[in-house]
Amino acid sequence: MAPTSRPEMFDAMMQAVIDAGGEPAPIAEAVGLMWADPAAAAEFPGVVEAAPQLEWIQLPYAGIENFADQLDPSKIWTCGKGVYAEPVAEHIIALTLAGFRHLHTSIPATSWPKQQGRNLLGANVTVIGAGGITESLIRLLEPWNTSITVVRRSPGSLDGADRTVSMEGVAGAVATADVVVLAAALTDETRGLVNADFLHAMNDDAWLVNVARGGLVVTDDLVDALTGGTIAGAALDVTDPEPLPDGHPLWELENCIITPHVGNTPEMGLPLIAERVKQNVELWIAEEELIGLVNVEAGY
Repeated sequence: MAPTSRPEMFDAMMQAVIDAGGEPAPIAEAVGLMWADPAAAAEFPGVVEAAPQLEWIQLPYAGIENFADQLDPSKIWTCGKGVYAEPVAEHIIALTLAGFRHLHTSIPATSWPKQQGRNLLGANVTVIGAGGITESLIRLLEPWNTSITVVRRSPGSLDGADRTVSMEGVAGAVATADVVVLAAALTDETRGLVNADFLHAMNDDAWLVNVARGGLVVTDDLVDALTGGTIAGAALDVTDPEPLPDGHPLWELENCIITPHVGNTPEMGLPLIAERVKQNVELWIAEEELIGLVNVEAGY
C-alpha cells in the first residue's frame, strides 16, 4: 500500500487485500502496489523506486492520465476500468434527461416558464468510447428504445450498439445524434477531440454530455458553440480546467449544466474499488489474469 491523503481509501484497500488472503508488506518487499490516491501522482516515482521486487501496480480510477508517463511495460498495470461504470452511466441518463426536459431552466425559475422539452425515447445516441461505462449505458438505455452509435478506437462491434464506427467516422456519427456522450479515455489521441469542427458537425438541437475527462473538450470552442447556438446545450460532469473557476463563462450560460464530478463520488466508489482490489488480489494469488488491465502502449 502507498501513503495517501485519503485515509478512507487506504483503509478500504488494505482491508480488501487482507480479505483476499494477501499480506500487507513494507514497500521494499512488496510484489504488488495498491495506489490509493490518484492526486498523489508526484510521489509515485519515488515509491516505485523503493520497491525493487514490484511486479504489479493497481491504480484506483479508470482514468490514468496522471500516471501515463510512468507506465513501465516490464510491470503489470491494472486500473479501475469498469468499476464505476454503473453509477456513471446512471448520471449520463440523468444529465441527458435534464437537458432534454430543460430542468436546468425550470428548477431555478420563480415564475411559470415556457413549456419546452423533448423525449429520450427513440432518440439517436452517439457515444465516444467503448469501455465499461458505454456497456452499462447501452444496457440502461434499453427501455428508451434508442438508436445507439458507438465510436471506438479499435475495430469491432459492441454488443447492444446499433452501429459501431472507428474514430475516422466520428463526424458522421455525431451528425445524426440527438445527444453525444463522451465516455473515452483521455490520451494524446483524444485530447481536444471536441473542437470547433466537431461541434459544428453536430446538429444544432443536439446535446453534448461529458462524463469522461474535461480535456476531451476544447473549452473555448464549447463556449463559442453554446453562445452561438451551434448546439442546443452541454451537460458537463467534468471540465477543463477542473474545478471550473468562479466567473468562468460556462457558469453564465443557460444552456450549460455543470455537476461537480459526481458521476462517481467517493462515497459511491469506495466499496466498488475495494471489491475490485479484493478480486484482483485473489486472482494474483491464484496466478490468473487480472481485471482492468491497462494497455501500456495505448496509455489506458
